[in-house]
Amino acid sequence: MKAKLMFGALTSVILFSTSTPLWSQEGQATGSELLLADFNTGDKPNNIGGDFGTWDKDPNDETQYSQMAFEGEDALGDAAGYSVRLDYDVDSPNPAYNGFWMKLNNLDATAYNTVNFYLRGDAQNGFTKRVKIELKDSTKTPSPFILAGLTDQWQKFSVPFEKFRRIKNWDALTEFVVVFDDINSNPKSGTVYLDGVTFSSE
Repeated sequence: MKAKLMFGALTSVILFSTSTPLWSQEGQATGSELLLADFNTGDKPNNIGGDFGTWDKDPNDETQYSQMAFEGEDALGDAAGYSVRLDYDVDSPNPAYNGFWMKLNNLDATAYNTVNFYLRGDAQNGFTKRVKIELKDSTKTPSPFILAGLTDQWQKFSVPFEKFRRIKNWDALTEFVVVFDDINSNPKSGTVYLDGVTFSSE
């Protein structure tokens, strides 16, 4: 059964650029924005046919983990929509990091210059105010950006491609990643929600 959750008014945080949602409810790209994932089917794959899930640095270390679930709460207020709930724990005596990965299937992103997504933390479970966002290209080298300012309300974050300085092949993007780690995550365990991942041209 679809979960029914109450949440506050949608707010917007914009980093370095201005962007507005330009996709239809069917998940099609419109204008200058390409919808990568709105999670509204409550199932895999994403809107461009890519798989996604969670990963752990050391699956055998029970003191650290990341888990994913579909949540019946949409960042844009769609009553039939979903977001992805990410429960994380990096409170470990060992080096700890984990998070969420999403395949981009060697996407040619040369027509775009910004990655956008909605995030919010869970006030009851607690949440980190800082997360690491990574893009990867065909070299498989992570290109990180530290994002700050999460709250318990939905916010849209827009990060220009130029912030991902290690990307060499914008015509062959392979992965979008959210990382929780024992350096940037405070508290070291909690819950964050993700929705509406897009590429746009600003």
